[in-house]
Amino acid sequence: MGLDMYAWSVDENDVISETKFNEESDKVEIFRWRKHHNLHGWMEKLYYDKNGEGEFNCVPVRLRVSDLVELQSAILAHSLPETNGFFFGNNPPDEDSDEQDLLFIAKALSEINRGRAVFYDSWW
Repeated sequence: MGLDMYAWSVDENDVISETKFNEESDKVEIFRWRKHHNLHGWMEKLYYDKNGEGEFNCVPVRLRVSDLVELQSAILAHSLPETNGFFFGNNPPDEDSDEQDLLFIAKALSEINRGRAVFYDSWW
């Protein structure tokens, strides 16, 4: 058990809201993380900023270009929020995770440029 995290690309027509897409859509996994708790904390704040409701577990949040730019700034400034949870592990960000996160951002921007929508999702 632990914090598993995913980024999905879906057709723009399958977007229902900033925190929901049609589950029957042809979603494509574009990235996966394991126990990257500080990134998860950043996504959780974004979820609630976008009026997400309830516990932030097994619920998606849409990532727009502006969100990805903000995330990139947080990664480069080493300012992802310290986040703890019983199943989250203890893997502080380092150069490798920063590099992977920046790779994710590039992939997500590429998907958006192709006219697709990108969502983050997690399960713990």
